[in-house]
Amino acid sequence: MDEIAIARALHVLAVVVWIGGVSFVTTILLPAVRRFKSPEERLTFFDAIERRFAWQARITTLLAGLTGLYMLMRLDLWDRFLSVNYWWMHAMVIVWLIFTVMLFVAEPLILHRWLQARAKSDPEAAFARVERLHLILLILSLATVLGAVAGSHDLMLFE
Repeated sequence: MDEIAIARALHVLAVVVWIGGVSFVTTILLPAVRRFKSPEERLTFFDAIERRFAWQARITTLLAGLTGLYMLMRLDLWDRFLSVNYWWMHAMVIVWLIFTVMLFVAEPLILHRWLQARAKSDPEAAFARVERLHLILLILSLATVLGAVAGSHDLMLFE
């Protein structure tokens, strides 16, 4: 079996589940929570649901990172980081780093407590911040996916 094909398939699967989850949370879950819960209940309810999703996000983010690094090393693609034509590779690493720090460091160690405290003093503003952050992350993620698919199929923007 071709281990690169397996790594690529696992990489794409991980990204689909990971970014699909971000899309669901951003475009379906958060608006529904805003409509159906009071400002005081929103973050508590959202937190309960997102905690269940967090492990799925952590696993898929980790899998995407490991398979991406494996392909980068195995195919010796390091020189692509020196070309503006491969901007999407930089974007993949940056988006992966943002999510990895958020999921493994910031959320469990800082953000969870900060949001709980903020929810007590100004629940509306705290929930709005969660919505804004998710929207920004979704836009960055989708732009990266679009660029990576186009770029990996030889669509070069800077020729």
